[in-house]
Amino acid sequence: MQRRKLGELEVGAIGLGCATMTPFYGEPDPAAAIAALERAAELGVDMLDTADAYGQGSNEELIAHVLKRRRDKYVVATKFGNMGRNPDGSAKGEGSPEYVRRACEKSLLRLGTDMIDLYYIHRVDPRVPIEETIGAMSELVRAGKVRFLGISEAGADTIRRAHAIHRLSAVQVEYSLWSRDVESTVLPLCQELGIGLVAYSPLGRGFLSGTINARDDLGANDARRTMPRFVGENLRRNLGLVAKLRRLAATENCTPAQLAIAWGLSRGDFIVPIPGTSRPHRLEENAGAADLTLSTAMLAALDAIFRPGAAAGPRYSEAYARTLGI
Repeated sequence: MQRRKLGELEVGAIGLGCATMTPFYGEPDPAAAIAALERAAELGVDMLDTADAYGQGSNEELIAHVLKRRRDKYVVATKFGNMGRNPDGSAKGEGSPEYVRRACEKSLLRLGTDMIDLYYIHRVDPRVPIEETIGAMSELVRAGKVRFLGISEAGADTIRRAHAIHRLSAVQVEYSLWSRDVESTVLPLCQELGIGLVAYSPLGRGFLSGTINARDDLGANDARRTMPRFVGENLRRNLGLVAKLRRLAATENCTPAQLAIAWGLSRGDFIVPIPGTSRPHRLEENAGAADLTLSTAMLAALDAIFRPGAAAGPRYSEAYARTLGI
């Protein structure tokens, strides 16, 4: 596996999003998830991305099973501050210094480790100046409990203010062929400040893998059933985009997922996609994208199909979207 830098933190060029290893897109198989985590170390997919919000802490506890045997093989990234929902459905952030310290101690305990490699605020708390939140996070670095800091789903001004308090190693945002809104401000800012960009959902929440062909492919408890891009006419139009992706992948002798991830890798060497899966064979497929070199013609074809705004529907509901880009 190629290596990339998130600021000063070196990781595999492709990471592993662990959210779906606990219930989110349906009910995963814990044994398969553990097998995927173990296989990741063998493939050099060493950055594991989790959060205290995933499974209400159970996702971190799952990862602890492999950390206790092979802690040196992994770069552990976790997040805090995405604490359920407000009455209007928007995300409830929590960024007070006292909460930062408590959340870190709880994550360390669940992970069974004495240090978190990359610690993010998951959602910015609009009630607390970002300077106070990052200041508390920087204290964790000085205490030896955290190595590097990050911020998730924040706007350019917030990122710049946070970076002025303590150097950020990573900004985590949704970024894929069909979610390109960060290209106008956040990506250039990351390049300017020397911050890595961790691209979550680089497969469009699995849609760009080509495995979802109808709403019935989503289980009854699958969170995607409530997301605008997976509903009604939006779904039909987006399936048309994926059909074109399949055809391009066939000419490249790769899968649609690999083509989508390779596109993300091509956008800059400071970008690390973290496709999520709980299945070893999907992990191996995703890791194979690092071996692809896309031609100028292929990149142009992808840009023509997936121009910014090509996807039908917003990525989140209106209420939830209000918490993003603060």
